[in-house]
Amino acid sequence: MRLRTLFASLAILIFSTSVAFADTRFNQVKPSAFDPGKTFLVQAGWLDGIGCPTNATTAIPNASFTGVGGKGSYTDPACATGDSSDQRNQGLLLAKTGPTTTNFASATAELKGVKGMTLSELGYDIRKSGGSGGSSLGSHCGAGAPRFDIETKKAFYFLGCNSPPGIVTSSSTGWIRLRWGGSTGTLMAFNAETFVLENVIGEVKRITIVFDEGTDASGGPDMFGLAVLDNIDVNGTLVGRGRGHDNEDNGKGNEQGDRD
Repeated sequence: MRLRTLFASLAILIFSTSVAFADTRFNQVKPSAFDPGKTFLVQAGWLDGIGCPTNATTAIPNASFTGVGGKGSYTDPACATGDSSDQRNQGLLLAKTGPTTTNFASATAELKGVKGMTLSELGYDIRKSGGSGGSSLGSHCGAGAPRFDIETKKAFYFLGCNSPPGIVTSSSTGWIRLRWGGSTGTLMAFNAETFVLENVIGEVKRITIVFDEGTDASGGPDMFGLAVLDNIDVNGTLVGRGRGHDNEDNGKGNEQGDRD
């Protein structure tokens, strides 16, 4: 009887532990600068006050405009939902200054806690106006940047901001929420070997956001080498803030990033 009770207790412990591990999933987006030549022309980092505000606190001026008369709240229509852990309205700045192809450097951000997942949805909020990713107003949204580099056990995929175009699920004068997969039922991206648009399959090994398109004047209507993202979405889970010293590796030529 005691042995049976012990086995039962162990089974409960193992089940509980597996549930706990299952809940520890996508929970961090860690920026870094890939700059092996130390050009200092790329930057990546979470910054306070540049994200898409969800239930943000505002300061209402007093009648004489000499101080704060009260507190208010503001939510941008594009991000009615967001990362509830983000208390400082952080946004992810990704920038590349100068030429695209003749400078071997990029701003990157690695998604942590995604290893072993099967993808059904990816997305983010991008600080941009005009109602679509193809608009010339605001952050750069090109075929190659900002893009998801997705490595699974089956293949390596590219998913650009505008290639294939994401579905706009909400927008405002300052932000657009883009989604790939999700409601469509299939997450499509370009196979890196065949350059064919296909369904993303296989357990995830690594996902990185890459920004490597610079300020080349001939590159497109919004080519000024910068994008601001927020609420990075993996299978419906949103991450919209950094952790600790997320920017400590910037400019150090980190070629591989941190592995899960």
